[in-house]
Amino acid sequence: MIPLNQSRNEIADWKREKSMSQSCCIHLLLLCLCFSLTGCGNKGPLETAKPVPSPAQISSSAEVVRVSARPVVITHDGSAGSQNAEVVLSISPGFHINANPATFPYLIATELLSDKINQITPGKPIYPSAVNKKFEFAEQPLAVYEGNAVIEVPVRAAPSAPESQLLPIKVRVQACDNDKCYPPAIVQGTISIIVPRPHA
Repeated sequence: MIPLNQSRNEIADWKREKSMSQSCCIHLLLLCLCFSLTGCGNKGPLETAKPVPSPAQISSSAEVVRVSARPVVITHDGSAGSQNAEVVLSISPGFHINANPATFPYLIATELLSDKINQITPGKPIYPSAVNKKFEFAEQPLAVYEGNAVIEVPVRAAPSAPESQLLPIKVRVQACDNDKCYPPAIVQGTISIIVPRPHA
């Protein structure tokens, strides 16, 4: 015969083990729920990030080319000063634009256009070296720009030019992927021109 106090001890031990087992299951369920919620939360930035356009979505070259320019500081000592501005063309992955000069006359070359404004005179653009690549739609390799292409623009400022102003620029581009080219477009931007006054 099993002593009564021993039976009670065994029952108490069994209850403790059962309680611990249930507690572990609850903790595991809560942990899985936390991981599930955390995973869902991480999807937010991916959904809000701007996707790279696919060829099926492109109707104009302006959709895959952005124009930006670094500010230019032109110093002078009483006479006209000059400095080269850098215009950056950011081309979406999977696309390219024709270089300047283009490989063939029928291709539309990248071209930067700007006009004189308020004693600021832009010069002839200096285009970057091209990359020669072979594509499905052309029999010969073509001179193109991919990624970031930097065009230099000489800018001359008269001594009496305003201390700060924006020089409008236009860049004509024709974007292509590996299979075809898209309608050309004019992409617009500005160059910030700063002309500090000389110290007296």
